[in-house]
Amino acid sequence: MRKSFVWLCCFIALSVSVQAQQKGNYALAARFSPKKMEKMLFSTSVDPHWLKSGDKFWYMYQTTAGKVWYLVDAAKGTKTKLFDNDKMAADITRIVKDPFDGQHLPIDRIKFVKNETAFQFEVKSTEEVEKKDTAAKKGAEPTKEKKTYYFEYTLATGQLTELKDFEKPKDRAQWASISPDKSIVLFSKLNNLYWMDSVNYNKALKNEDDSTIVEYQLTKDGEENFSYGGGRNETNVEKEKNAKKRKSVFVYWSPDSKRFALMRSDERKVKDLWVINSVAEPRPTLETYKYQMPGEKEAPERYLYIFDASSKTSKIVNTAAFKNQEIGMWSAPMAESSRDDDFRSNIWHGTNTHFYMSRTSRDLHKIDICKVDATTGAVTTLIEERLNTYVEIRRPALINGGKEIVHWSERDGWGHFYLYDDKGTMIRQITSGPWHTEDIEGIDEVGRVMYFTANAREANEDPYYNHLYRINLDGSNLKLLNPGDFDHQVSGNDNKRFFVNNFSRVNTIPVSTLLDNTGRVVMQLEQADFSSLFAAGYKFPEPFKVKADDGITDLYGVMYKPFDFDSTKRYPLIEYVYPGPQTEAVNKAFGRGLDRTDRLAQFGFVVVTIGNRGGHPNRSKWYHNFGYGNLRDYGLADKKAAAEQLADRYSFIDINRVGIHGHSGGGFMSTAAMLVYPDFFKVAVSSAGNHENNIYNRWWSEKHHGVKEVISAKGDTSFVYSIEKNPELAKNLKGHLMLSHGDIDNNVHPGNSIRMANALIKANKRFEFVLLPGQRHGYGDMTEYFFWKMGDYFCAHLLGDTNPPVDIIEMTKEQEQSGNKRRN
Repeated sequence: MRKSFVWLCCFIALSVSVQAQQKGNYALAARFSPKKMEKMLFSTSVDPHWLKSGDKFWYMYQTTAGKVWYLVDAAKGTKTKLFDNDKMAADITRIVKDPFDGQHLPIDRIKFVKNETAFQFEVKSTEEVEKKDTAAKKGAEPTKEKKTYYFEYTLATGQLTELKDFEKPKDRAQWASISPDKSIVLFSKLNNLYWMDSVNYNKALKNEDDSTIVEYQLTKDGEENFSYGGGRNETNVEKEKNAKKRKSVFVYWSPDSKRFALMRSDERKVKDLWVINSVAEPRPTLETYKYQMPGEKEAPERYLYIFDASSKTSKIVNTAAFKNQEIGMWSAPMAESSRDDDFRSNIWHGTNTHFYMSRTSRDLHKIDICKVDATTGAVTTLIEERLNTYVEIRRPALINGGKEIVHWSERDGWGHFYLYDDKGTMIRQITSGPWHTEDIEGIDEVGRVMYFTANAREANEDPYYNHLYRINLDGSNLKLLNPGDFDHQVSGNDNKRFFVNNFSRVNTIPVSTLLDNTGRVVMQLEQADFSSLFAAGYKFPEPFKVKADDGITDLYGVMYKPFDFDSTKRYPLIEYVYPGPQTEAVNKAFGRGLDRTDRLAQFGFVVVTIGNRGGHPNRSKWYHNFGYGNLRDYGLADKKAAAEQLADRYSFIDINRVGIHGHSGGGFMSTAAMLVYPDFFKVAVSSAGNHENNIYNRWWSEKHHGVKEVISAKGDTSFVYSIEKNPELAKNLKGHLMLSHGDIDNNVHPGNSIRMANALIKANKRFEFVLLPGQRHGYGDMTEYFFWKMGDYFCAHLLGDTNPPVDIIEMTKEQEQSGNKRRN
């Protein structure tokens, strides 16, 4: 008996030792690097370029056989190749003198011309020519560039013609806001508003510094931080260097080009914030910018102006209603058939005589939708939305120029559409029930039919799966147009007779079809080519459903396993998290972003993503606003409960080895998890986290957590903000925590992670801090480095694999060596 007991103890010790010595599968993770994925997976959806003829579109689709361009006539139900790839390659080769073949056509910028009987495109060659429109400095070598050839292809004959004297339209200058009739170009300069005509604009496109350019000043009261335009993300050095240059101004034009409106923000009292780029050349640079934090009284003030384009006069619109209010305008929906146009103006949502705006209280409990008379500036409140949490709205749809309005609201606890008249009187609720409507895809004004997307209506589906519907404006004849247990994304033509329907789940190959507006499938267009991906060993993840911590609410997630998964083994569990409330980090359709899910699992982990109460807005308003007033802890109990249920369900999950990772809000949440449930979560990698939401931006933090509007006995209004912060719980840390941040992150300031580190140091805690030099909120060219650092950390503390080499050899193998230089 004693021998058996000794043997059992040895076996347990050996098992623990083997577990502690597990090796991370770095090779399998490297097999699915971004560079390798580029060569294994190509098109996954059809992106239609609808033509002005209405029912035709072209698209390009790429597989392991190369790119093919197609022309679809939806009305006829036909799909043909736009051209023969082999013949096109031979014709281009004869002219350009560079060899091409049908699988490797470098065709760029297709644009249909001549009533869509032909199309033009360009091809870059290896031949170098002197760059046009650039005057070389005296004694300097002329600037060289690759020669671009321009072609025109006639559809009926298949004839390819070189356009030898072709003058390619210049790309719009970044600083230019151009009127719909192209007669006026607006821009900002020295904080004021300027304009020039089309003749002088063409001069500026050739040479910005042309001394013969004539420009006119429209305003004289602009000043720094109360300007009529300008940019952000400039260092102080760049600000000084670019002070006299033309800059962009965002305006909304009337359709007839006679008027335009713009928003002007007075940020003079808003406090400054700073980041320092320590790796800037030749010396570190300081970037100063305005940034209001939650609860601060120094708020930007918004002003709405309407300008008369002919008289060059303006008026300020009286929008006042709430203290520290936000005002916003909508652009008119862009025509699908205009996406390839050389030029598109930003036109206001309305008519020549009026447009629509929103007015929002600082606490977001009150939003007004207003109509503005463009001639007088008079503001009429049409619709009022009021809630005890934050109100959200969408761009209203206008019928017959605004004689009727379709308005989106969550006033009954679900997102639905309502029909109003032009006086703001509600005619009827169009949609209703415990499901969520998303976007209006179009309205047939004559037939009185609305096309829209929605989710959570179809039984026995993941409620997040998006579908296309049609309904009469009187609320009758609701019809699902693209059934199927998938997430659907649609793109319709301008008259909404036809829709391209792209659909998949995380565990299916994406498919694209063409539908008509009755839901009839006109044809199948494409199915993605996964042959190389499967050959490399890729396996689909698995959707699942569990209960929230309340035991009632359904939560939906996805499980990612190693592609060499062995059900007899025990795997650590890692949760990839993003708390919302504007979204959840849970894929519904097949996607390309593998680093934090599929690829991370390949080291030897089971990785899961799971929603939480207070997360995604596409459910009930109750679900979405669950975390209101508790922005630190609201989602953590659900994350813990989900992991426990999965461990109960699957024996291969080791509930004693649970890690967690997230970026931004997920960085904040993953650290909070380690501090609120320190005996459950053992390892966290938290990147770019807003650990102190009192120093994150006012708009996100006050909206989702809440700010209290206080009115004194004298009638003065102030705003009180209080929130729990991660550093307050630093003493609770028991596991392994890695913080990371970009040092010039001007969204979530690096001070968030530095303050977290400060609290951990004062609490005598060991942790790791990875600072990424020269990186903003996204990690840019250090994303891949961060992935391997994250992998190292989880492998060390969940697998016991603690001795990776100094060189990240998986990255080095991806880099070509050329002499003494290494090419990325």
